[in-house]
Order: sequence, then structure tokens, then C-alpha cells
Amino acid sequence: MPLADASFACAAAMVDALAGGGVHDACVSPGSRSTPLALAFARDERIKVHVHVDERTAGFFAIGLSAATLAPVALVCTSGTAAAEYHPAVVEASRGRVPLIALTADRPPRLRDTGANQTIDQVELYGTAVRRYLEPPLPATAADADAWFDTGVRALEAAHGPTPGPVHVNCPFDEPLVPNGPSGWVRRTAPVTPTDDGDQDEIDATLEAFLSMYAGRRGVMTIGSLRPPQTLSLLSLGERLGWPVLAEPLSGLRLDASSAGRALAAGQQLIGDDAWLARHRPEVVLQVGATPTTRATQRLVADTDALVVLDRDHPDPDPDGIADQRIAVDPEAFAARAWDQRETTIARPKGWLDTWRRADLRVHAAIDRLLDGWEHPFEGRIARDVGRFVPRGGVLWIGSSMPVRDVDAYMAPRRPPRIWNPSDLLRVMGNRGASGIDGSVAAILGVATANVGPTYALVGDVTFLVDAGTLLWAGPSGPDVVIVVVANGGGQIFSTLDHAQLPELEELFVTPHPADIAAVCAAADVGHRHVDRSSTFVAAVEDAARTGGVQVVEVKADPEVQRRRRAEVRQAVTTVLARDG
Repeated sequence: MPLADASFACAAAMVDALAGGGVHDACVSPGSRSTPLALAFARDERIKVHVHVDERTAGFFAIGLSAATLAPVALVCTSGTAAAEYHPAVVEASRGRVPLIALTADRPPRLRDTGANQTIDQVELYGTAVRRYLEPPLPATAADADAWFDTGVRALEAAHGPTPGPVHVNCPFDEPLVPNGPSGWVRRTAPVTPTDDGDQDEIDATLEAFLSMYAGRRGVMTIGSLRPPQTLSLLSLGERLGWPVLAEPLSGLRLDASSAGRALAAGQQLIGDDAWLARHRPEVVLQVGATPTTRATQRLVADTDALVVLDRDHPDPDPDGIADQRIAVDPEAFAARAWDQRETTIARPKGWLDTWRRADLRVHAAIDRLLDGWEHPFEGRIARDVGRFVPRGGVLWIGSSMPVRDVDAYMAPRRPPRIWNPSDLLRVMGNRGASGIDGSVAAILGVATANVGPTYALVGDVTFLVDAGTLLWAGPSGPDVVIVVVANGGGQIFSTLDHAQLPELEELFVTPHPADIAAVCAAADVGHRHVDRSSTFVAAVEDAARTGGVQVVEVKADPEVQRRRRAEVRQAVTTVLARDG
């Protein structure tokens, strides 16, 4: 068999293993050395190929696609710096536990360290960011295809492992690269990777120990980023314990499920008021899921008498090592066991939950009245209104920095469907693994391409502009998605931090930009709307959604006005809570 055909057979074997193991999408970037892989993916009817000229865009697009579909996505690129362009996305996927298979084509091993053209050291290029580094043998004959198939199987096993994440498969190919005929590979059945549902006896034992130690004490539940919830069990656990629940929108549980449990609407405002929290300080905090996003929740966790961390899916959710107890089981399964035992009485702190809920209702109502009276766009109102607008079964992708914090602070709990169906919930997503702003537009388009529901996004102008190049390749052929861009003239989050006192604030941190977002959208041939009044915002989003394709809604938000409005919100909250005993 000619060498090019042997290479193609090996590539087809790799693709066969991946497709048989649940990979349905591949993001391919043009290149010569990766020709066998690109052809193998393109000619396998089980795989949908997404072509991206920019490997960095491809990496983040794959993150959005994988996170939305809950399935691994393959990446394919040529050798050299193309492979290095995946690194930011690999880091985000590693921290966010998103399964990616990065297939980097490479020169033959004999050319390493020789100065050969477009050759860099790709061996373990991504270091500890990947779950495993694999390298199949350099194709020489069709018999090498067996090893390539096995490598694909091992890659999937590592990506789906106890800590899901990215895997790097470095694929060496010698010239010639273009095959003369079909691969000649005969398809096999890839072994199914078993799923670990957890040890039921372990869950029962940890639940019994937890209840015996903490039931009846004044506690608070915080719920961070989680896999999409399948039940209301975590909210119900709060109800049974008589503890208020602070559910970040990224948890999928910012819900008001009536008697089954409800999350607080203004929880961030309550715990952000020092005087009120001093009067209602919890004795124990049950932290569920990923590390809390906001500083207010982080302080709550750090200052409690007893901290219990319930999580098994994220990088260490107790980075400061202050937890009194770690429960490394599936949080939903843990809470479901408590619900299964609902006929058994659990001690509840008298009046504790009612006190938090009464304060929550009053504060939420006061903030709503305040926001509704402001015609100049306020970032908190934008976050609130977007959270209200996205339909059931839709996706809201939120950017890092201020948007993720504003959605947490202002998004009201939503009502779940009367007939329970997890797919009818709002999914709130974002790149919160490494919490960077790079690749956000690509990730948003990846989510929208997955077609898991109407997709909307809320990002800042710097986040949008850092990745605006992605739009040039999406253009009018992009998926249906509405991207709301809060244009406040730079990285205004720094003006809310200690950096605000620095004379170099604007120059080094806020970095105001001269970009015209409308012109950027025109260059990319995507839709653009400009909003400068709060009362026209929802109508603009509605119109963008009806139009279809990639649509940008730019909302001008004067930074000085934002600072004043945030101070007014804090004062309103303080006033309401000062009347609370």
C-alpha cells in the first residue's frame, strides 16, 4: 500500500474510534500536514465538520459546542504554531472539565530538533492542562491502523474519565499526504466507556453523617456552576434543612419551584450588606459545585463557623483549604437521597428560612422599583431583563468580569415548567473554567451551532472586541444568536475594585477603546442594533431574535452613570434591611 494510503487508513481508524465513541463534531483548520485527518473526518458521515481558518477560534468554538451538547468534540490542525493556538482553549477546557480531543498533525519524529520547516516541539505541548498525551506510531503500512484505532479509544477514555477534560493526540505523518483511494479501513465497534453513577452506600453514609452533624443549625446553601440539573433535588434539600439557597445562575437552579424549593432573588444583595449579615450570620455553609464567583459569596464561605463542600466535578472548590468536611459525590444524587427520605423529619432552625425569604422579597421589590425608574441603560437592569427574556429551553451565555456578576446579582428566579422537563429550563453558560474573556464570541457561536435552544449572550465590549475576528469568518452564514454587548468604554470592573484608587486606572486597567462596534458588525456582515434607552432594550432584542442569523445588540452604558447607579442600589438595599430585625 502506498504511504499516503497507509496514512489515510490510520487517520480513518482514529476517526472510526472517535465517532463510535460519541464524537459527532470536528472543528478542522486548513493545513497540509493534517490532510489525512481532515479527509477522514470529512468522509465519515457520522461526523459534522466545522471549518475554522483560525485555530484559536476553533478551540473555543469547540468548547461551546461540547458544553452545549455534553459530548466530546474533536479538533484538527496542522503542525507548528497552529497547534500552539489551541493552548488557551485547552486550558479553559481543562479547568471547565469540557471533553475535547485535540488532534495535532506533526512532522515525523526524525525531523524534530532539526530546523525542518513548520516544525516545533509538539510533544506534551499543553503540559498538565490535558488529561493525557498520546502519540500513535508514524504510519508506514496499513497494519499501523490498529494502533491508531486503539489510540482513539484511549483518548476517549481519558476525555470521559473521572475528571473529564481535553486530551492531546499528536499525529505524525510523512509525505506524501494525499491518498489515491479509499482508506481501506474496516469499521469496528468502539468499546463503550462506562459511566460512574457513584456508590449508593457511600452517598447514604455521607448524607447520614451530614444530617447528624448539621441539621437544625442555622445554615446557608450556595450553589455554584454545575452540570445541567436533571431534578429539583438540591433546591428541595434547602427546603428540608430550612436553609436559604443562593444559587448562581450558572448552576441552572436560579428557580422558584414553590413547595419544592426556591432560590433567593436578591441573595447577593443580602450577603453584601455587612450590617444585615452580621445580624444573620450562618453557623454553617454548604457549598455545592464550583468555587463561588462573587466576592460576597467567597466572604460568606470564608467567615462561616463550619464549611461543607459538596462536589465531585470541578477543580478544587476549596482552594484555601478551609472546609471542615469534603463530600466528593454527585451533589444531585446526594440531595435526591434526602428527598427520598422526606417522610423522615429533619430538624430545622426555627424562623431562619422565613427571615431570609422576607428580606429577600423586600429587597428584590425595592431594586425592581429602582431599576424600572431609570431610563439611561444600567448594567444591572440589562442583566435582569435578559434573564427574564430568554425563553424556556433557551441558552443564556454570559461573559466574565461584570456580566456574570450582574446576572448573579439581578436575575430573578424563574418558574420551572409545571410538567418537569429539564430541557425546558433556561441554561446559563459561560467560560468559567479559567474565567478569561478570550474566545468568548467563538464559544457563543459554538453553543448556538449546537442547536440546543434559542441562544442569547451578554458580554462586555472588551470581551466582544477581543474576539471580534471570529465574526469575520461567521458572517451572514453564522447560526441564529443574539449577542448583547454592554458598551461601557473598557474594563470597568477595575473601577469597582481596589484599583479604582490608582492614578494609572484608565491607562493600565480600564483601557478605553476607540472601536466602533457598529462598524465591526458591518465589516463582518452581521446584524447590529444600537440601544441608548432602557425602555427600548427588550424590543431591540425581540427584533434581533426574529431577524435570525448573528445579531448584535449594542447597549451604551455611561461608566460614570453605572458607578452612581450601583451606589444607589447599595443604599436602597441598606435602607430596606435596616428596618429588618
